[in-house]
Amino acid sequence: MSTLKETLRAEAVAIGFAKIGICRPSDIPQAGERLRSFVAAGYHGQMGWLEERIDWRADPSALWPEARSVIMLADLYTPEEDPLAVLQQRDRAAISVYAQNKDYHDVVKKRLKRLGRWMLDHGGPTDQIKVFVDTAPVMEKPLAQAAGLGWQGKHTNLLARDLGNFFFLGAIFTTLDLEPDSAEVSHCGTCTACLDICPTQAFPAPYQLDARRCISYLTIEHKGPIEPALRPALGNRIYGCDDCLAICPWNKFAKSASDIRYAGRDDLRAPNLGELVTLDDTQFRTKFSGSPIKRIGRDRFVRNVLYAIGNSGDAKLIEQARALVDDPDATVADAAKWALEQIK
Repeated sequence: MSTLKETLRAEAVAIGFAKIGICRPSDIPQAGERLRSFVAAGYHGQMGWLEERIDWRADPSALWPEARSVIMLADLYTPEEDPLAVLQQRDRAAISVYAQNKDYHDVVKKRLKRLGRWMLDHGGPTDQIKVFVDTAPVMEKPLAQAAGLGWQGKHTNLLARDLGNFFFLGAIFTTLDLEPDSAEVSHCGTCTACLDICPTQAFPAPYQLDARRCISYLTIEHKGPIEPALRPALGNRIYGCDDCLAICPWNKFAKSASDIRYAGRDDLRAPNLGELVTLDDTQFRTKFSGSPIKRIGRDRFVRNVLYAIGNSGDAKLIEQARALVDDPDATVADAAKWALEQIK
């Protein structure tokens, strides 16, 4: 079986994954308690799906009892440029680097399926697999730490000494009984860079996140108006936030992204706020076809752009904001009025 494991590792790297690790479904007994505490504190905000399938998330073996091993894989999307630089361009929009091109779900899942087919071809007739990329009730980060890929840092994201923290996670559950790898431990030490840089102070304590204050949550998951007190801290971030990732010192050891499809599109690296705010539903869908941004819809997207316009203080954007004060979507109209108040 060790020979199969080493061959599997080589095949995963050949397919494009940066790192592979293996654990048992039972290797994260503490994850369920942490998740339940997170939900009990209300830190999940409007993400009701976290609570609805909490038992499945808490115990990977409940998701598929026949699984004997979990193969965790890392796929790098390390940016070529500093994600923090665009924050100084107030008339431009900051989009999280992972969303500046193709939807990573599609890219990673194709690689997982390719590796899965290889496993079935080289395994026994009764072997089975299931692949997961961020859409099933799977706690990828604790599993990845148990598999030795890296550790959950103080910002709660996974990072690794040899990868930094700009990478996606994919999982393959299998009935194969593979030898597990050693779990990784935290190497954050006394560093608090990720906590200190957070614009909204979304970390109640190291290794804890209050999603209700997280800019990634607010700009992507949160429906309706964002609390006025938090709007100035959004700056020009209109989809996600990379601050706590970008500031991590371990990124100095990161390798380049493995797929050109993760490279930022020219029109999404620092797009003009004045152009984005005028998008109607059809234009929005066309521009973001194949992008993860498409799933939040035009109204939520334009809401975010209007907050960024208000924070820009740019009088040249007044007319674009004024044109939306009577928008059919009440949240967009509210954001337009707020933007005008901030500029004036």
